[in-house]
Amino acid sequence: MRRKRVLIMGAGGRDFHNFNVFFRDNEEYEVVCFTASQIPGIENRRYPRELAGDLYEEGIPIYPEDKLEELIERYNIDLVVLAYSDLSAEEFLEKVSRVLASGANFMILGPRDTSVKSSKPVIAVTAVKTGSGKSSFSRAIAREIKKRGLRVAVIRHPMAYSKDLASIAVQKFEDERDLLKYELTLEEREEYEPYIREKIPVLAGVDYAMILREAERLGDIILWDGGNNDWPFVVADYQFTLVDATRPQFIKSYPGEVNVRRADCIVITKIGEVGVDELERIEDAIRELNRHAKILYADFDVEVDKPDLIKGRKVLVIEDAPTITHGGAKYGAGYKAALRYDAHVIDPRPYAVGIIKKIYEKYKHIGPVLPSLGYCPEHIADLRRTIERASPDALVIASPARLEEYLDIDIEVVRVKYELKIVGGASFEEIVEELITRLLSKQSRHGHG
Repeated sequence: MRRKRVLIMGAGGRDFHNFNVFFRDNEEYEVVCFTASQIPGIENRRYPRELAGDLYEEGIPIYPEDKLEELIERYNIDLVVLAYSDLSAEEFLEKVSRVLASGANFMILGPRDTSVKSSKPVIAVTAVKTGSGKSSFSRAIAREIKKRGLRVAVIRHPMAYSKDLASIAVQKFEDERDLLKYELTLEEREEYEPYIREKIPVLAGVDYAMILREAERLGDIILWDGGNNDWPFVVADYQFTLVDATRPQFIKSYPGEVNVRRADCIVITKIGEVGVDELERIEDAIRELNRHAKILYADFDVEVDKPDLIKGRKVLVIEDAPTITHGGAKYGAGYKAALRYDAHVIDPRPYAVGIIKKIYEKYKHIGPVLPSLGYCPEHIADLRRTIERASPDALVIASPARLEEYLDIDIEVVRVKYELKIVGGASFEEIVEELITRLLSKQSRHGHG
């Protein structure tokens, strides 16, 4: 019988994971190629033979998603598998329609076939949209676990952007030296550096079965720090889902709605930016999908380290790139901080060059802020050139990564720090105490460890 010919649509993360856990050694299917979207520069690579397995002696090519219809016809594709996240309902429907109009079947693999089982208790933090506060919430949970004398190992949703995917099958970050082992993008450093500063090990990479085994060696409890609005790659004993009060429409995103329906606890963030009536509408929308989850309320504490450097001065604001690109936000914490201290925010869009200019053309909703784009040296060069052309008195940087170290630019820098705080419902302390008691009791009953 002829193997079904498969194309996997991805964005450098779940696409590889789904291949590894479902397709790699499956003789019913032949994965002919991947397509890549959302992240600049991750196409035109190969998924290497070392990771692809014995059925794929030459590895698997990765093409741009805009060639989807051409690839379906050229390779006589039977089945297209959607394997990435952060899509609006309209974008999701567009992907399905393109596939079906080309004659192929369409498929999504669900949690049962894609989640790896751990021998340790697992807490997962997910969201309905990028920029809801997952990483800040995850770090707060991790700190509370550490306070109780337990080891926590964080598994981060993949950012598999390297040209040499085999070299990043398992990435482990425990101190600053580990950051130098890999050619990390700024987006990766934004996620790993805060954990390292708090001496919490964080793991990521490509092969999440191997990554989970290493995390189990390092931690008594595994914490899944999700990316975009994807569901976890690991079977969760307890799942948090964050809902951004300023973007409630994404409760109906893909797969954000999946996370709302599967959540044990839903955290509504940024509640200080909406009124009581809007908050009630958000609660109603959540309850239509999940009547059993606990609901907590949270907001962000936003601080700057040198407010005197921005009061009344001309500044450029640099925000977390995924939040303001495919995350759909006009701006983030940096812009709010600049306005709080009466800074004059320069609109960077007229000064944009290269990839920065293309980003503004693609994501027209972005406000007067710069994305912290740094997937490759060329992107950083375009970011530096855009800043130089705008000629600010200071940079307001809301990225957790030390972006200024890569820009090599003689402009004063003000760093923005933002931490998510629970302001309604149980505290972090109460949440973690209840969770640890429940999870460790469950582990003891099942004889894990």
